Amino acid sequence: MSEIVEIVDTLEESIEKLFSKIDALEKNTYILREELSESTSIIKKQSDSIEVLKTEYNSLKMANSLLGSDENKRDTKLKINSLIREIDYCIAQLSD
Repeated sequence: MSEIVEIVDTLEESIEKLFSKIDALEKNTYILREELSESTSIIKKQSDSIEVLKTEYNSLKMANSLLGSDENKRDTKLKINSLIREIDYCIAQLSD
């Protein structure tokens, strides 16, 4: 009879340890989900910031090319040609 009691006690201890581990794992999961959420938010903000910086870079690059920078003469010519085509299109639309 005492063997059964010992087995039951051991089983109860094992179950308590398992519940304790489950609680610890649930807390850890919650913490990890919070960290993931924060990381996702940071990544989104950084991606938005990168897009803004790319736009600013392209604007600065275009401004330099329009000022006659030797590095961007080809880009300047292409942009001017593009603007001329747009103006011609607008004039054609107005004259119709």
